[in-house]
Amino acid sequence: MRSQAVPANSADGDITSAVLAIGRPDFPNVLIDTLRRQAGVGHCMVFALRRAGAAHCLLDAGNIPIGGDLGAAYAGQFHESDPNRDALFEGEGSAPIMLPAFAPRMYGARYRKIFFGDSGIVDKCATAIWTGDTCFYVNFYRIAAQGRFSGVQRERLRVIAPAIGASVARHFQQTATPDQSLAALFATRAPLAALTRREQEVCWRILAGFSSEAISQALGISLHSTLTYRKRAYERLGISSQNELFSIVLRLLTHTLN
Repeated sequence: MRSQAVPANSADGDITSAVLAIGRPDFPNVLIDTLRRQAGVGHCMVFALRRAGAAHCLLDAGNIPIGGDLGAAYAGQFHESDPNRDALFEGEGSAPIMLPAFAPRMYGARYRKIFFGDSGIVDKCATAIWTGDTCFYVNFYRIAAQGRFSGVQRERLRVIAPAIGASVARHFQQTATPDQSLAALFATRAPLAALTRREQEVCWRILAGFSSEAISQALGISLHSTLTYRKRAYERLGISSQNELFSIVLRLLTHTLN
């Protein structure tokens, strides 16, 4: 079954907390909190797959008590019998993808018992993104106590999937601090690099959650100057809101990993 390509610029500032947690020890907790808030996700697991055959469980967070055991079992052997495997590898080198909708009949009896029967998982959505020779396979689950994803929740996951996948991939490749990562985007990537130094300083702090008053204090400038720099920056970027600024950063993050 073929996967579906997803536009890479479709997410907005609603997942900014996860993006800003890239490279931090609390990234898994921030990610699952974001997913729970945005789409009712109960559990998230991330696997790194390589065409040569190796698989590793990178992240296990949420409400499934035996999640760690499931991750180890999948990485150990069950990744080879995952019905999504062909779709994952057919998508190598393409845009972020959303995997086919979950259906129990897709899975063999033993796989189904271990990963769904024993764990209480009743629904699953998944996305993936390739960076170099590694596929970051991001899985979103709901258990019996939650019921299946609603249509609205599935659509929300489809919308945020590109930025979530890119954030996960960046986190597990990350060597710089989150502050350095944002600084690199502003220094090297259009349209952010076109801003003046002071406009960049203001926008970076907007992304970090500073209020206008806090930005003024941090930079040692008046509130009027802060608002002026923000207005000029938004005009240069062709935007009019904070959410649009978040969208630019998320889009650049996603494109950087493709």
